[in-house]
Amino acid sequence: MSDAPQRPQWKTLDRDLNRISQLELATSYVSRPLVAPGIALVFIALAGVGAAVFLGSAPSNFVVIAAAAFGAYMALNIGANDVANNMGPAVGANALTMGGAIVIAALAESAGALLAGGDVVSTISKGIIDPAGVASSEVFIWAMMAALISSALWVNLATWIGAPVSTTHSVVGGVMGAGIAAAGFGAVNWPTMSKIAASWVISPVLGGLIAAGFLAFIKAKIIYQDDKIAAARRWVPVLVGIMAGAFASYLALKGLKRIIKIDLEIALLIGAAVGGLSYVVTAPLIKRQSEGMENRNKSLKVLFSIPLVISAALLSFAHGANDVANAVGPLAAIVHTTEFGDIASKVAIPTWVMVIGAFGISFGLFLFGPKLIRMVGSQITKLNPMRAYCVSLSAAITVIVASWLGLPVSSTHIAVGAVFGVGFFREWHMERRLKRSSATQPETKRIAPEERRRRKLVRRSHFMTIAAAWVITVPAAALLSGCVFLALTAIAM
Repeated sequence: MSDAPQRPQWKTLDRDLNRISQLELATSYVSRPLVAPGIALVFIALAGVGAAVFLGSAPSNFVVIAAAAFGAYMALNIGANDVANNMGPAVGANALTMGGAIVIAALAESAGALLAGGDVVSTISKGIIDPAGVASSEVFIWAMMAALISSALWVNLATWIGAPVSTTHSVVGGVMGAGIAAAGFGAVNWPTMSKIAASWVISPVLGGLIAAGFLAFIKAKIIYQDDKIAAARRWVPVLVGIMAGAFASYLALKGLKRIIKIDLEIALLIGAAVGGLSYVVTAPLIKRQSEGMENRNKSLKVLFSIPLVISAALLSFAHGANDVANAVGPLAAIVHTTEFGDIASKVAIPTWVMVIGAFGISFGLFLFGPKLIRMVGSQITKLNPMRAYCVSLSAAITVIVASWLGLPVSSTHIAVGAVFGVGFFREWHMERRLKRSSATQPETKRIAPEERRRRKLVRRSHFMTIAAAWVITVPAAALLSGCVFLALTAIAM
């Protein structure tokens, strides 16, 4: 008798608990996308608070505190976008997990920024604006603030649409736009800007050609050989030596240039020595590792995996050493001008500014990096360790070749161009093989032209999106920066 009245109560309780659990599930689902932006906002706020603690809360420091917050925002965007170019191929080739890639990249980028980032940076970003044309130090501060805000916003937008862009070019565009708004078109060094525009074509084409050349070499000398393992024992140490030498020269030219100035000839000698030593060390290791392996492509992927991971880490170190300082240049300029009241073409980078850059990159990579890493690593074209190795090797060699020729290049454009180069080479190679096989097959077994078009190995939609983003990065950042500068000066002056 006593159980009868309780049954409806239990049913009511079950329904209420079910509603609560569904509400909790819905709340969790809705709030999940807000976690990463929330952590990013906390980091930005902490950067501002840290600057306030370090500098003091005097009214004259409010601009620097705000600039520190925007500098943290810029660093987050660098981590979310630019670092994908270094780690994407290794992740796409399954040589690294996403978590492993993020940890390695965060450590290497931070180490590059803090250990080899140097202590001096050009405030006028590649000399595109004449500081003498800026009316006053106050105008200069607002111009640098506008450059910082606009470049960060543009990289954020590019990350959102899934386009890897050059953060250095974004800063260049931001400085140019603010400079034009502050001092007119005459303040811009247009020959320098024309060289930067030329790099939009030079960087990806050169990177793609070199990557395709190495892939053709690997196919001819290793993959298509009857005894793949014997061919790998002969050529993989050579390729590792080339990689080690190229990266030694790359780091000497690009990664360590803020600590010590090294000429191209000396860098090449360093690279030759390191490459030769690497060959001597690697040859017996590859021979030992390849013992007992089956004569198949899967075995070759194993032999290329470790060199690929090392090359990705070295690329991240060099990127942290070179590009982070460029990105925080406007913030360093604001700090210097606020403290000393003058406009300098080169200024010292305070340690706390580099710390913001280094930690911001790490947080940006952890929170938002996987999207672009997947884009570069697997969504443009399919990569395996051999193809990804060609991409990484191309990135280092292209910088050396460009330095020798005196050509301006972008590491972002090189890396992504190398991915496209590998993909387009595979398309060309497959098409050539299909034509050869079609000539010997009956017409009924030939692949239709529509099916051939469907089997394209490079996604054209990504190609067009990325190419368009590259072309409009500088003008878009410049336009945005000019508008931000006018808004800031209207409010503050």
